[in-house]
Amino acid sequence: MEGHAVIIRSSNQLPQYTFLKRFPVPKNFGLPATSRIEGGRTWPAPSGARHIKVFDVYRYNPDSGRNPSLDRFEVDLDDCGPMVLDALIWIKDKIDPTLAFRRSCREGICGSCAMNIDGTNWLACTRFISETDDLCPIYPLPGLQIIKDLVPDLTHLYAQHEAVQPWLSAKSPEPEAERIQSIEERQQLDGLYECILCFCCSSGCPSYWWNGDRFLGPAALLQAWRWLADSRDEAAAERLDRLDDPFRLYRCHTILNCTRTCPKGLNPGKAIAEIKKMIVERQAEKDQNVGG
Repeated sequence: MEGHAVIIRSSNQLPQYTFLKRFPVPKNFGLPATSRIEGGRTWPAPSGARHIKVFDVYRYNPDSGRNPSLDRFEVDLDDCGPMVLDALIWIKDKIDPTLAFRRSCREGICGSCAMNIDGTNWLACTRFISETDDLCPIYPLPGLQIIKDLVPDLTHLYAQHEAVQPWLSAKSPEPEAERIQSIEERQQLDGLYECILCFCCSSGCPSYWWNGDRFLGPAALLQAWRWLADSRDEAAAERLDRLDDPFRLYRCHTILNCTRTCPKGLNPGKAIAEIKKMIVERQAEKDQNVGG
């Protein structure tokens, strides 16, 4: 594993200061009675298991009419793969088939298994069990409506992604072949196109928690900058006009939770700063033209 850092640069790199991974807020603080997390069921390890890992897993079934709860599962590590996703699959296969979570590629590519693991938003398929505490809590991504258990409702996030028009917009006639970029122009997209829309960043952003209905959030804004930085795109003015808004863009206060929790090592905070800079430069150019 590579060296530790607060700014994570790759999916196998953990933050140096683990005290940052948990907010010092008591469980159930400020929650209405119907949302308070209750104690759940304990599922002991199979008889004869020698290497045991304990997981506290968030459970919520809207059809039951009951409050959310934490079920405790003791997992036999000798019968389980090395990743947190392997532990969840083991629990579902061997103990409780009603446990709900998303998964797909198991390679850190699709973003389906994003959840809050041991206090940090991450992908379950790229988090080693050995990297978590002895008692590992697993919650759905915070700040989102929950469909069931570890499955959040991403409808609003996908709508915000669509709102930045994440596609090439060109006004010039379509060329006979592809639209050419130089090597240097293509390099401007590095650190942007790799986003897998897991939404760990938006879910970890306090500004998004308070203003998610109007603030686009780091995931959508990273995608917005990806197209503003693309030399082939010819709609920068229209894109900036849509983003230049007190809430859509400027609710970002550069807390950088988004950058720290990105499992792909991307920097949404920097992308948002680049958009703000581009808007300022554009306005300065307009003012100069008016003054001249």
